[in-house]
Amino acid sequence: MALRDEPLKAVAATAESRAAVAIAVSVTGAYRTLCRGGIDRTGTASVTDRTRFEVGSVTKTFTALLLADTAARGEVGLRDRIAERLPYAALPRGHGRAITYEHLATHTSGLPRLPPGLLLKGMTSWFANPYRSFTPEMLLPALGRAVVHHPPGTLMRYSNLGVGLLGRLLADGAGTDYGTMLRERVIDPLELADTGTTAPDAPDDPDHRADPAGPDPAYAVGYWHGRRRPPWAIPALPGAGAVRSSAHDLIRYLRAHLDPEDSDVPRSLRLPLAEVARIRELPSEDEDKSGLAWSVRTLEGATLYFHCGATRGCTAFVGLSPEREVCVAALTNSGLTLRSRFIQSAYVLLRALAVGEAK
Repeated sequence: MALRDEPLKAVAATAESRAAVAIAVSVTGAYRTLCRGGIDRTGTASVTDRTRFEVGSVTKTFTALLLADTAARGEVGLRDRIAERLPYAALPRGHGRAITYEHLATHTSGLPRLPPGLLLKGMTSWFANPYRSFTPEMLLPALGRAVVHHPPGTLMRYSNLGVGLLGRLLADGAGTDYGTMLRERVIDPLELADTGTTAPDAPDDPDHRADPAGPDPAYAVGYWHGRRRPPWAIPALPGAGAVRSSAHDLIRYLRAHLDPEDSDVPRSLRLPLAEVARIRELPSEDEDKSGLAWSVRTLEGATLYFHCGATRGCTAFVGLSPEREVCVAALTNSGLTLRSRFIQSAYVLLRALAVGEAK
C-alpha cells in the first residue's frame, strides 16, 4: 500500500514550530516516516526515525507486557493480590488489601495518581523534573500513606503510582531492577535496538550549554515553552515513565501486537501480547474499554489501541488497529502545553488510517 506524506505532515504541523518531530506509520507492512528538525535547537544533528525520545507514559504499555509475560511464566497471577508481596506497613489504607496486579495495569486499583508526598518533594523542580527527587526508598512508605476509598475494580482512576508500583513489584519478584528485566524479557526478544530506560549522559541544569562534546546524537533533547529541559528521571516509578525509544522501534513494537501468532513474533511473547490486547470492560459511564494499560475504542469496524505520554521535554503517541494492520508512532521533543494538539492529531491519523479514510 502506498502511503502519502500529507497525513504525516498534518500531524507534524501541530508540533511546536522549532521542535523536532519523528512520525512513523505502518499499514499492511508498508512503512513511511517523516522527520524534521535537530536533536536540539543548535543544529547539532538531524533527527531520524532512529533518534530516541522520552516516551513518558507510553512506558506503561511496556510494563503491562512485562506483567503479561510474568503471568505467562506462572510467576504471578493477574488476579493475585499485591498485598502478598508487600510488607504490612506498605499496605494502602482503606480497600488496599484487595488490589490485584490486573487492577494496577488497568488503572482500577483506586490508588491516587501520585504517591503521597511527591508533590511537596518535587515542588522545587516542578517545571524541570518533579519525580527526580522521589527516590525508590520513598515509594513503599508513601504507599502505606495512600488511601483507597473505593473497592478496586469499581472505579477507573489513572494512576502513575499504580503502574509504577506494578513495575517495582515485578522487578523485585524477579530479583532485579526494572530496566534490566524489561530488556531481558521484552526489549531484546523484540530486537528494539533503540529502546531502553537509560538516560543520556547530560547535565541536570536545563540551561547548561557548556558541554564541548555536545549532546548525545542518539537522543533528542527536550524543551518546554522553548526552554531546554534536563533528561527525564523517574527513579522510584520507572514502570510509569522511564522508557526512551525511537519511531522505528515503536513501530516494530506495535507490529508485534497486531498478530501475536505471526512467525516473526518471539514465541515467548505470543501469549503475553495476546493478553495485553484482550479487551476488558471498565467501570465507566462512557463504556470505556481497556487492554492491559492500553486504551481501546471500537468504531466503524475498527479496533483502536492507543496510549500517549509526556515528560517535561517530550510528547509521544502510539496506536495500532489490527483490522487494517495500522501502526502509528508520533514523537516530538517539546513538552505538553495547554495549546498542544500533537497527541490529538496523531490519534486522528490513527483513526483515519484504521477506517480507511487516509492513505
